Amino acid sequence: MNNHHSAAVLFSINMQAIARFYEQILGMRLHRAEQDHVVLEIDGFRLTVHKIPDVYAEGICISVPPKIREDSAIKLSLPVANIASARQTASQLGGCVYQADREWEHEGTLFCDGWDPDGNVFQLFERGDR
Repeated sequence: MNNHHSAAVLFSINMQAIARFYEQILGMRLHRAEQDHVVLEIDGFRLTVHKIPDVYAEGICISVPPKIREDSAIKLSLPVANIASARQTASQLGGCVYQADREWEHEGTLFCDGWDPDGNVFQLFERGDR
């Protein structure tokens, strides 16, 4: 029986780096690692980072820093214990959580956007007594 309630899949030419990024900023645990994908889990959510097959990856180049994919139709919104800590970890791993002046609060939850080492935009949220 599966114990996850929701899931997402990210495709990347940098599978290991992207998996490590989300594992560390979200505090996820490694569920399974295969040659072509890594499965991470936290609190009923499963994130699979899947390697883009070589035949499709040939023309893909991720710059450093990456081109931010702000025009994507989907943005993951993910919980963290502390946005400030996630900001520090993200910068150490080649990504970014925007500075505190770009945070906003709604219904007692603090939000902030950022991007991963591939340039995928995501949103973090921190629940608390704010």
